[in-house]
Amino acid sequence: MSDGTLQVLDGTHLRGVDLSLGDDGPFTGAKILDIAHSRASSSLFGLSLPDSLKVSALTRLRTPDTDAFRSAYYSADKASEILRDYISAIADELKDNPLVVSILDGSTLRLLSEDEDDFAMLAENLFTDLDAEDKGKISKSEIRNALVQMGVEMGVPPFSEFPQLNDLLKKHGVDGEEKLGQAQFAQLLQSVLQDLEEELSKKNVVSIQNIRIINGSKLRRLLANEQELNTVVKKALQEKREAKDGLGSTEIIRSFLERNAKELGLPLAQADEAVVLLYDAVFAEITQEKDGAELDKEELAKLVKNILEKFADQLEVSPVYQDLAYDE
Repeated sequence: MSDGTLQVLDGTHLRGVDLSLGDDGPFTGAKILDIAHSRASSSLFGLSLPDSLKVSALTRLRTPDTDAFRSAYYSADKASEILRDYISAIADELKDNPLVVSILDGSTLRLLSEDEDDFAMLAENLFTDLDAEDKGKISKSEIRNALVQMGVEMGVPPFSEFPQLNDLLKKHGVDGEEKLGQAQFAQLLQSVLQDLEEELSKKNVVSIQNIRIINGSKLRRLLANEQELNTVVKKALQEKREAKDGLGSTEIIRSFLERNAKELGLPLAQADEAVVLLYDAVFAEITQEKDGAELDKEELAKLVKNILEKFADQLEVSPVYQDLAYDE
């Protein structure tokens, strides 16, 4: 079960961002960034931009000294230009590395409360899990753990992202050690969830999902950058030289790409069988393969580029969604 709608943030939501500065300035770099973050957040369902996204976007501006940039003053015209470029950099970063977010608006909790059978089953399962000693009674304070177990998948935001949850629990007096039977637990849980549903309907919570989308955008950027592409080819050529006898060029390239997938913008082959099939399909299309020591840098570069272009084509049509746990 997933609350509200899963949204993919790939930069398209930032196309209509308000780029006006509001006054004549001057503006510090830090102020410009604050304005950009606020405008971007408003266009991204109120999402607080992850620090990693901010850092990557700022890097795209090629600002050599970040501290100096933040403290420097800029005229209104220059500040407007920086604001535009920085918003574009955020959009470009999201295009290469989209975020998947869940918008918690109380809708799943409402559906759950309206279905008596589903709610009764949920309450029973939670009570059983929390009644570790099988005494038929649990502390009232276990409601907090019940909410944690439900989590984002069932429409409950993390306490760290929705501190109002603590106030809501205090309102229901759940911090005491009073013992509850299953029926009492279910009744209290329902009351808490109804109040939470109401709070979320007033103020949605946007939660980033643990998902990475590989859509070919990062690959396209690599293919368009001759210097970066030459670096990849150089590394692949080195592997060709060091490879065991009997290995063909495509075998060596495939091994190289699988081991450097994340950096290149490719899906991780070890993540699931569907990705292995994608690799199989791409390499099956490589009909003219040159093996052996006679493969020079130019020929290898052409072969690597051909393979990467095929991956980009496939990923643009059918992006791959992978759990970020595989990145670790």
